[in-house]
Amino acid sequence: METWNEMASSAEARQDWDAAISAVSTYAECYSPDHTRHRAHLWHMDLLAQAGRLDELAARGRTDVHARRKLDRFLYENGRDSDLRKRARNGDKSALYYLLRLLRQRGEQTAAEQVAAEIDGSDEYAHRLATEPLTAT
Repeated sequence: METWNEMASSAEARQDWDAAISAVSTYAECYSPDHTRHRAHLWHMDLLAQAGRLDELAARGRTDVHARRKLDRFLYENGRDSDLRKRARNGDKSALYYLLRLLRQRGEQTAAEQVAAEIDGSDEYAHRLATEPLTAT
């Protein structure tokens, strides 16, 4: 008999997102003292992103920092600056930081500086991301 982990891994390998998510979600627990359950939670968030369930990640992100960060990173990695901008305007700091990195990587220095000033002019980290040389992270 397959374990939840084996079932999820197998489903993920064949890109059966519904089956993988179902298997992992039954075991996942955010901030669990059981590190396996917490890792399952992080895997669950990753599977949601891979499956394109962005609305579900966004809904979970209202109370779950891991879902919020996974969504922001997904948007960044897929060049979705308008979605990042909207999230940043609604107070999501990681979305702001990803947006600034994205703009800078595209060579849009002036736009990055304007976004940093417009969304949160008092955020020193955002200002540094918008103006200082990018580092590999």
